[in-house]
Amino acid sequence: MAELQACLDALPPRLEHHRVFVATYRRTTAAVGAAAADGMFEDRGWVERWDVAFAGLYLAALRAELADGRPSRPWRVAFAAPPETPALRQLLFGINAHVNYDLPQSLLATITDAEFADPALMASRRRDHERIDTVLASRVSAEDAELGGRRRLLDRLLTPANRQASRRFLREARLKVWHNTVELQSARLAGPEAYDRRLAELEVLSAAKIADLQAPGQVLLRLAVAGFGVTLPPPG
Repeated sequence: MAELQACLDALPPRLEHHRVFVATYRRTTAAVGAAAADGMFEDRGWVERWDVAFAGLYLAALRAELADGRPSRPWRVAFAAPPETPALRQLLFGINAHVNYDLPQSLLATITDAEFADPALMASRRRDHERIDTVLASRVSAEDAELGGRRRLLDRLLTPANRQASRRFLREARLKVWHNTVELQSARLAGPEAYDRRLAELEVLSAAKIADLQAPGQVLLRLAVAGFGVTLPPPG
C-alpha cells in the first residue's frame, strides 16, 4: 500500500494519465486486505503473500518504464497509450496487462511444484483465487463513481451496461488466468527453456489484447462480446 501511494505521489508528468490505474489499484488492494482480515479466504497468509507478489510485478514494470522504457510488452503498450485517451480506457489497459500477464506469474511465484501436485490444496487455492471476484465485483460501482466526470457522455449513459460488463469480463478473465497458470506450471516442470517459451507466448497474446482495446468504439461493450482474457493454446 505504501509503495502504491508512493507511485501516486511520484508519477512524472509523462505518465500522469496513468494515475487513474494506480489509484484504482491502491483502492482495490485495500479492499482485498480488508476482505482477508474479515476472514473471506481459506488461507489468509497465502492470499496476502500472493497479493504482494502480484503488486510487485506491477511495481517492477513501472520502475522499468521510468528507468529505460523497457518493461514487458503488455506494459509497454499500456504505458504508451496517448495521454488524451479516456480514463476508462486507460484503466482497462492497465488492468489487462496486470491480470492477463502478471497474475499467472504471481500465482506461480507463490505456489510451489509440490503444492501444485496436491489436489486438495490446489482446490483451496483456486477457491481463494475465485473469491477475489467477489471483492472486485463489490468495487465496480464505487470505481465507476470515482471515474465520474472523466467518462464521456455516452459512457455515462451506458453506465448500467458498463457495470454489468465489468463484472462479466472480470470473471471471464480470472477463469482464463487459472488455465494459463496451469499451462505455465506444466512448462515450468519441463524446464527453464520451455517455461520461457510459454511465457513469451503469453506476453504476445496479452500485448495484442491491449492493442485491440485501443481501437475506436465502446470498449466495455466490445469486451462483453469478445472477452477480456487471453488463453494459451496447447503447447506446440
